[in-house]
Order: sequence, then structure tokens, then C-alpha cells
Amino acid sequence: MSLSSSFGNHWRDMREVLKIMKDHQLLAKMSKCSFAKPEVEYLGHIISKQGLQTVVVAWPKPTSIKELRGFLGLIGYYRRFIKSYGTISRPLINMLKKDAFQWSNESEIAFEELKKALCTAPVLTLPDFNKEFVVEADACYKGMGAVLMQEGKPVAYFSKGFGTIYL
Repeated sequence: MSLSSSFGNHWRDMREVLKIMKDHQLLAKMSKCSFAKPEVEYLGHIISKQGLQTVVVAWPKPTSIKELRGFLGLIGYYRRFIKSYGTISRPLINMLKKDAFQWSNESEIAFEELKKALCTAPVLTLPDFNKEFVVEADACYKGMGAVLMQEGKPVAYFSKGFGTIYL
């Protein structure tokens, strides 16, 4: 099915989709549905006829643990696209501990870096299991990271920030 060419065609196409869902006993939760909208928000992005835009750039600074969890939940969903996610996010994750929610310069930097990383995340290559994989890894006192590569292109990232280390 292609993009509807008119509003009338859009409704015809919607009826067809809903009929197919009914025929296959598939259900949709109405609170999760949007119809006849010029744009929709999905997983931190705005999808419209202009293309895909990210909402993360305008995400306001969290003022509570609940808001911070919401931000980290969205960003965490995309963690495999963000190089050094674990290390970058560590100051924010540490704020989730009991009585530790206190916004600092370090948390502000982490917040802005994560938003920027998500908006400029590299496109990952699909793995080809008939070709050789290469794993590059690095670690320091703040955390460790690795990238799974194929033909010099990233397939997936892994990153883990370490807890507080006392020297």
C-alpha cells in the first residue's frame, strides 16, 4: 500500500487496514491510535510528510526522578546507536539512586551530550553473517565500550559506565 493521495483515499485505505486487522483477529488500543493527523510522534521522533524529525533536541531538563526516568527510557531505547552511551549517561543514572537527584554541571553536560548523540547517531550497517566481524574494544576508569564492525562500518555498539571508583 502506498501513501494516500487524498483525504478520501486515506479513509478508504484505513478501512482496508482495519478490515485486515479484524479478519486476522488483531486488536488496536485506541489510546495509542492517531487518525487523519498531519504528523505523529513515535519513539521520540515526529513523522510527517516533511520526513523524520527528532523531538529530543527540545526535551526539557528533567526536574524530577520521574522525568529523568522518562528521558533515560527514551535514550536507553537507542543506546546501541550511541557510542559510549554507558559512560556518557553515568552521571544521570547515578541521580536515580535514593536521595541523589541533584542537577549538576556534570549532569547537564551528560544530558546535552545524549541529546546531541541521538540527533547525530550514525547509521548502523545490517550484519552479513557470511562476512567477517571485527570487535574493537576500549576501557578506562570511567567505563568500557566496544563496537561490532563489518567492513569498517559499525553494526552495533556496547558501552558500560563503571560505578564510582575511589582511588
